[in-house]
Amino acid sequence: MDLNANIQPRERRFLAKDFKVTDWATLEPYFKELADRPLTAKADLDGWLQDISELEAVVSEDACWRQINMTRDTTDVALAESFTFFMTEIQPQMQPYADQLNRKLIDSRFSKELTAPEFFTYLRNVKKNIDLFREANIPLQSELAVEAQQFGMIAGKMMVTVNGQEFTLQQAAKFLENPDRKQREDVYRKIGDRRLEDKTALDELFSSLLKKRHQVALNAGYDNYRDYRFAELGRFDYTKENCFQFHEAVKQHVLPLVDEIYQQKKAKLGLDALRPWDIDAEPAGIEPLRPFTTGSDLIEKAIHCFTDLKPFFGDCLKTMNAMGRLDLESRKGKAPGGYNCPLAETGAPFIFMNAAGTMDDVTTMVHEGGHAIHSFLAHPLQLAAFKEYPTEIAEVASMSMELFSMDYWTEFFKTPEELKRAHEQQLERVLTIFPWIATIDKFQHWIYENPNHSTEERRVMWRTILEEFTPATLDTTGLEDYRNFNWQRQLHLYEVPFYYIEYGIAQLGAIGLWQQFKKNKEQALTNYINALSLGGTRTLPQLFEAAGLQFDLSPNHIKGLMEFVKGELDKLK
Repeated sequence: MDLNANIQPRERRFLAKDFKVTDWATLEPYFKELADRPLTAKADLDGWLQDISELEAVVSEDACWRQINMTRDTTDVALAESFTFFMTEIQPQMQPYADQLNRKLIDSRFSKELTAPEFFTYLRNVKKNIDLFREANIPLQSELAVEAQQFGMIAGKMMVTVNGQEFTLQQAAKFLENPDRKQREDVYRKIGDRRLEDKTALDELFSSLLKKRHQVALNAGYDNYRDYRFAELGRFDYTKENCFQFHEAVKQHVLPLVDEIYQQKKAKLGLDALRPWDIDAEPAGIEPLRPFTTGSDLIEKAIHCFTDLKPFFGDCLKTMNAMGRLDLESRKGKAPGGYNCPLAETGAPFIFMNAAGTMDDVTTMVHEGGHAIHSFLAHPLQLAAFKEYPTEIAEVASMSMELFSMDYWTEFFKTPEELKRAHEQQLERVLTIFPWIATIDKFQHWIYENPNHSTEERRVMWRTILEEFTPATLDTTGLEDYRNFNWQRQLHLYEVPFYYIEYGIAQLGAIGLWQQFKKNKEQALTNYINALSLGGTRTLPQLFEAAGLQFDLSPNHIKGLMEFVKGELDKLK
């Protein structure tokens, strides 16, 4: 396969080369032409699909830039208004046309001639979208898209003062690694107290989103939003029962390993009780890992790391850097979290994160870098729709990169001891993230199966599920207020409902690829590249198969992977 990071924008043949999305009046003629165009031969259908793809790519990229710009500065009213304008004045007008075009495709007698393998998943998604479309949901979905962004605006304003200096919550979290236990507790409580200041606003926001989402589901003929959302996300290859099985497997096969890690941490720190502010700490006399200083330092080191792993990977980051497609450092007014946003027309994606100089930031950078590689590899695919890959394989791309890149973190960690500590922290994180994934996913199932619950019932159920997946060694006595509302820090609950089990499924795939990598690096990277280059043109099990993986959520499979990670972690002790 010819790998080239010199990504080129798609050449326009349907829209004017200088066309920009400004309003519906100038955009509608393109949709109307596609809706009215006669399709009298297979060649007509092929050209029509190419023109739809071009229109989708241009509109998608415009919408993405509006969202990117808004998250980069949540205090800029004009940026928020630009995003809101698209979601309320343009997106709703497009949806009836999108449904009309979907029906035109399926009704065309030439669609039966679309027999190439990549068209199976494409046509399956088109039929799914037809089944879900309801005119009544257009305004609701528009309201939801705008309202969900309020989470970032609320969270982006959260600041705390430490040592007389103001920090974002992401920046303040680095103090939780400090050997000074009193300071760790002080900062932990400051972060918790700051979040509690907005607990009512975040509760009310979520209740509003929940009500609208439930109505969307009812309008589409579903009993609850969970079942609607599974269909909308194209979860053709696993069910809610598989999710429940995953929750139980985590409890049975992962939680004991996490508790063992916490017991070791407690002993290492010489503590009578391990508290939440101790989890990321090192013993006195050992300084926290500080792998980089500034955002530019982070990207420079990440480029070296990716280049050492595979030159093409480093070239992708270099291209993005040259194009200004990176915003890495945390700052006041910036939305929380991190993401890689694919940009369908120009091809090179955008990475957004809130780096503060910690080990976790290295993980986030290589994670989002894995997503970026996926965007580069899928860009050559013929249609924009072919690049809409399942979120589960998208997270395999990112989580595998976390593990692949570990041996090349020498740019970040200059001594063998530092590198060993970084590897240990990373492998601990591979295990410790599973209980939180299960907690968030199980909570969402309850929320949407019981949409008429009160905020008090929500609080009680959250605590019940949280305690279910909390290791016994962790002492949370007296922290009830913080724990009652710490679900509110999870962006996905507000902005991308039910997008969380993917991290668990993908971590299983990433561990499987890392097993391959440790046996045969080149074969593992070939499998990785082959799978990601398919975009969304195969089913999820087929994409896993292309990566040399089993798509298996059974407890025994999970148990085997967890034992492998634990074995690798024990080698570092």
